[in-house]
Amino acid sequence: MATNSHIEWTDATWNPVTGCSKISPGCKHCYAERLALRLQAMGQSNYRNGFEVTLQQHMLELPLRWKSPKRVFVNSMSDLFHEDVPIEYIKDVFTVMHKASWHQYQLLTKRSKRLMEVSPLLKWSPQIWMGVSIENEDYRDRIDHLRRTGAYVKFLSLEPLLGPLRRLNLRDIDWVIVGGESGPGARPVDPDWVTDIRDQCLRAGVAFFFKQWGGVQKKRAGRELDGRTWDEMPEALVTL
Repeated sequence: MATNSHIEWTDATWNPVTGCSKISPGCKHCYAERLALRLQAMGQSNYRNGFEVTLQQHMLELPLRWKSPKRVFVNSMSDLFHEDVPIEYIKDVFTVMHKASWHQYQLLTKRSKRLMEVSPLLKWSPQIWMGVSIENEDYRDRIDHLRRTGAYVKFLSLEPLLGPLRRLNLRDIDWVIVGGESGPGARPVDPDWVTDIRDQCLRAGVAFFFKQWGGVQKKRAGRELDGRTWDEMPEALVTL
């Protein structure tokens, strides 16, 4: 399944893999797991295994059929660098991204150590953007792992933000996305955490994108910070 996306920083999602497993506190209320189980109950064939890691080989060449350029979030319903995804299949995904080079691809992982380890085996190009998710101070090392990859554009997704992230090392980081947790059981975000990260990005000259305050009713909470929206993106993405 691939859809137009309601995610504020992308246009479409492409899921050549579905399913995942929890590895850190940010995974506790995983939206993808809830959605996968709902789709399984509805009989959607891609989710016949629920939220178990499943290679969706019939979805591999979908971006080649999209003729208009899109910003594509790769594996919104999984993690391409999950230990159950073979390296050869990761290479197959990269091959498609190179063939359909008119799109911008945004990949995101919590499994930054595996990303770092397999990065030399992958062919990187400017349209393939690589990010890591970090929810609190305990997972700062994911930034260092990302820095050691061959990605041309590197970004951080600090969502769900579950604690302060003071004195971030933003060297070689091009973009920072921040968001509070949303949905059932959402844990609150402190506005001071968000403004501190925004100010760090401003000082470092790093594009800052504030996605949402979150909560059970995220639309009501909105996404304004200090009276405005923050939709900054790296220059290459803006010119797509």
